[in-house]
Order: sequence, then C-alpha cells, then structure tokens
Amino acid sequence: MTITLTQMIDEVLINLAGYTYQQDRSTYLRTAVTGLTSPSTSPTILSLGDTSNVGKGILEVDEELMWIDSFDRVGNTATVSPYGRGYLGTEAATHAADAKVTIAPIFPRYVVKKAINDTIEAVGASIYAVKQTSFVYNAAVTTYEFQDLNIENILTMSWQDIGPTKEWIRVRRWTFDPFADTAAWGSNSQTVTINDVIIPGRTVKAMYATHPVPFTSNSQDFSTQTGLSNTVKDVIILGAAYRLLSYLDPARAAQYSPQADEIDSKRPFGASNTAVRQIFGLYQQRLNEEKQKQLTQYPARVHYSR
Repeated sequence: MTITLTQMIDEVLINLAGYTYQQDRSTYLRTAVTGLTSPSTSPTILSLGDTSNVGKGILEVDEELMWIDSFDRVGNTATVSPYGRGYLGTEAATHAADAKVTIAPIFPRYVVKKAINDTIEAVGASIYAVKQTSFVYNAAVTTYEFQDLNIENILTMSWQDIGPTKEWIRVRRWTFDPFADTAAWGSNSQTVTINDVIIPGRTVKAMYATHPVPFTSNSQDFSTQTGLSNTVKDVIILGAAYRLLSYLDPARAAQYSPQADEIDSKRPFGASNTAVRQIFGLYQQRLNEEKQKQLTQYPARVHYSR
C-alpha cells in the first residue's frame, strides 16, 4: 500500500480539525497563476471564485502562503503585496486554475509537512530504518567499503551457501568501522572487516540500521523514502499533530488586545494543553510499541570482532 506525503498531510489536518472550533474557509482560483513575484509595478492579482471571506492577510494556494494587500469583492479579485509571494518562508510557485485557496489557514500545509519531517527525524532516536546491502566476497580482501549508506549499526551479516538449498549462513566474526579512515577510503565511507571463512565469489548480505530519511517530495512513498515500516505511519501522524497543537495558544496570546481572553471565554488560554497531552500520550505509547516490535523482529545477535 502506497502512503504519500500528501496523504499524510491530509490525515494530520483531518485529525487536527477534531480539536478546533473553527474550520478553514476556502475558495478556488478562476485563472492560473503563472508568475513567481508580485512587484508593485505589476502585482499578482488572484481571480477567485468568491471573496466574501477574503480580507487583508494570509491566503494559502496549494502550499504557498501569500499576503493579500487589497481585494475587490465586485470583481472577486485579490492583489498580492510586493513581499507577499512565498510568504513566511514558503516557496513561490505557479498554480493551476481551480486550485484550492484557503483563507487564513489554521495549520498551513507547509507547516504540517515540516512537522511530519521533524517527527521522522526525531523518532530516529528510538526506532530505526532497516535496510540491506550486499557485496561479493573476495578471498584476498577482508575489509569492504560502504559508501554514503549512513549506517548506524549492522544488525546481522550472512552469506549464501553453494547448493540447491540456497541457505544463508550467518557471519559470526566481523568488525564494523562507522568512521573509516578518510585517507584510505574517502569521505562518507564506512567499512566492515570479515574474519569468518567464506567461500570466494559468494554474495554477502548485510542487514543494517540507519536513520529515517525525511520526505523531499509530496509524491514519495512513506516506507520507501523513510525506510520505516508502514505501521509507523500513525506514530508520525500523532507526533506531527502534537507538535502543531502546541502552537495554538501562542497564536491567541493577548498581545494587541487585553480583552481578547475575556471575550473568548469558551476557549480560555491554555485550553489546548489538554489536547496536546492526550495526543502526546498516544504518540509515546505507539512509539514504545513500535520500538518493542522492532526489538523483537531484529533481536541483538552475538558476533565476534576478531
């Protein structure tokens, strides 16, 4: 089953909608946006399906945030300010007609994407991505190089025996060097030295642990890109959700209006902490479950360095 970053962003947003009293307002583009800048001499003018909810402030088109300087409710257009394209660190991009336009999004999609990638990097301290590589054994060579694999630990090594059984025999004597000498092997190299007796010409397979790799494209598959099992997907969703919920209260701090908290009595400042604690507890529980599952699936195996 393919699970893309786009699907994960949508799932995080769906989950977070259950913990808010306000739903995002949205409309659509009537015409495509082809430029990437909005100079004052020729600003970007968005032709929208409806401007009844549009005001001066932030709009989200696909994953780009824009700052709207003015709007026309008769012509259903909105003018982007000169600094408004790629607002708040988002990437300015072209947008097709009928693309979704979200008005003052509670959780911008690019922020959700960042929270997902931050969680993927964070879980690497507890659970790891399991991958494998192989090489052909040479009787005259004892040390073999791994280039740009970022191996944290070799879980097990084995070699394929001769014969119809196709048996994989464990290598019991090997030494892994995560920081190989750069003068001998070059940068980003790691090595393993084998001290077992192996038939020359046979394939040696190394199963290793490495840090999960964050997404770089919305269309990438979760398991293929990160190296994590699909069962870890909900752990990442929960981790991203609690990270995002943590910032609901700072957005409502009474920095400009001392009466804001008094008026908003239904949602007192700090109310989101309950949801944060609940989601964080679920995240920790699932993370521990996946950690235990991985320890069971890949138990520590004894090997000898020499």
